[in-house]
Amino acid sequence: MNRKYFRYVSTFFVVVPMTFIMALVGIGRNYGFVDGWVSKFFGVWTTMLPIAYVAAFLIIPQALRLTEMVMKKESASNRG
Repeated sequence: MNRKYFRYVSTFFVVVPMTFIMALVGIGRNYGFVDGWVSKFFGVWTTMLPIAYVAAFLIIPQALRLTEMVMKKESASNRG
């Protein structure tokens, strides 16, 4: 695979199952699995998926920077 698209594809493979699980749990908790839950589920999921996909590209770089800061502090405290 072209490395140029790796980030987009890997993010997609994280976001799809995560939003699937979250939408399923949300429907189950809020409405229960009564008649019509499948259509509600797909309505919610198709809304969540693009929002989560875009949000991932905003959140992941910040999470990486924060992780680097935490790991540097932890490394420095282990040395001293």
